[in-house]
Amino acid sequence: MEDLFSQKVPPPLAERMRPRSLDAFVGQQEIVGEGRILRRILEKGTLETSLIFWGPPGCGKTTLAHLIANSMDVHFVFFSAVTAGIAEVRRIVAEAEKRLRLSGRRTILFVDEIHRFNKAQQDGFLPHIEKGTIVLIGATTENPSFEVIGPLLSRCRVFVLQSLGEDDIVAILNAALGDGERGFGERDIRISDDDIRYIAHLSYGDARTALNILEMAVESLDGSPGGVEITRVVIEEAAQRKSILYDKKGEEHFNLISALHKSLRGGDPDAALYWTARMLEAGEDPLYIARRLVRFASEDIGNADPQALQVALNAKDAFHFTGLPEGKLAIAQAVTYLAVAPKSNALYEAYAGAARDVEEHGPLPVPLWLRNATTGLMRNIGYGEGYRYPHEDPEAVVDQEYFPEKLGGRRYYRPAERGFEREIIKRIRYWKKLRDSRRKEDGSG
Repeated sequence: MEDLFSQKVPPPLAERMRPRSLDAFVGQQEIVGEGRILRRILEKGTLETSLIFWGPPGCGKTTLAHLIANSMDVHFVFFSAVTAGIAEVRRIVAEAEKRLRLSGRRTILFVDEIHRFNKAQQDGFLPHIEKGTIVLIGATTENPSFEVIGPLLSRCRVFVLQSLGEDDIVAILNAALGDGERGFGERDIRISDDDIRYIAHLSYGDARTALNILEMAVESLDGSPGGVEITRVVIEEAAQRKSILYDKKGEEHFNLISALHKSLRGGDPDAALYWTARMLEAGEDPLYIARRLVRFASEDIGNADPQALQVALNAKDAFHFTGLPEGKLAIAQAVTYLAVAPKSNALYEAYAGAARDVEEHGPLPVPLWLRNATTGLMRNIGYGEGYRYPHEDPEAVVDQEYFPEKLGGRRYYRPAERGFEREIIKRIRYWKKLRDSRRKEDGSG
């Protein structure tokens, strides 16, 4: 009789459906498409340079590492910086040295969440990469410019992976539903195209999350008479998220963020809180809302309240620090502050005007008096000649043209008579008065 406890538990659906070839890999065509560098590496069958894959969860970092290893005659070691430490790295490296010496077979060490290693731990990889004992493939969800030490980063080629699109996730889900060997192709499962796309929406570009939701939904109904029918309610139970009534084109998603933006612009903190709660309680990514708040702080408030941008950025950082559910309050605090802050789109209009002149007139030359004369030749041809140093004036205000000659006198920034921009208007008017006075003193006015 077979021992009940010796029976193997099948791996999760997300692991079973991991692509076995590049042709089955979905997304990231910028780096794995026809003729792209990673495809060329796989087709060549050799890897001499260590790699770092940087991208959000579930976008294919681990799968790409497996595909690379499977295309080459190498020993592949999967290692998680979350669950193991430097002692395990030393053991793996010792085995890799022995393997290379005895059989000439190289080792690819895949380190998931490599940013979890501190500086000293990351230093430990350097000599082994230098000697060729291991080829390192690191995966991280954090910006490697900040989380990976410079010496290690300089020895690696960094590939930036993007979140998968909803169409990509839909393709992955359909593959799982149709695969009789590794997926659910042999089961009687009924689910509409709209609900497949709904799962894709709830996954926020994370293929693993999407497959986990599908698997949970199927397993929760497995054994039901008449097969398995996956409805919207079942999906929401499996995902532990409520519906915002997103349609497959995402129209309601944009309707809600538009309602929030307009409520903020209109100075209604209560309506702004309502639309924020509608999105957060339905599972919207809080960082998406935070990004929109940062944009709003500059676009619709600007210098009318210079603190608004800092408040929005602080909310983003606070959410990063506390996570859910506590981080929702940081978002809500920023929403109410921005709603009641004085409004001005002067900054938005000013930049738009400057950008139009750049597009219309092209790269106009910098006037000679604004250029630094760092060499004798530059001084001889007039660099810096005629520049007036404001700090030599009692008011630190001089009559100087700072535009290219063709655009002299342009005015883009027109502050509103609201909030702190009232003070800015006073300064601008006072400085204009002083410049006019300087011009008369010079006899040029």
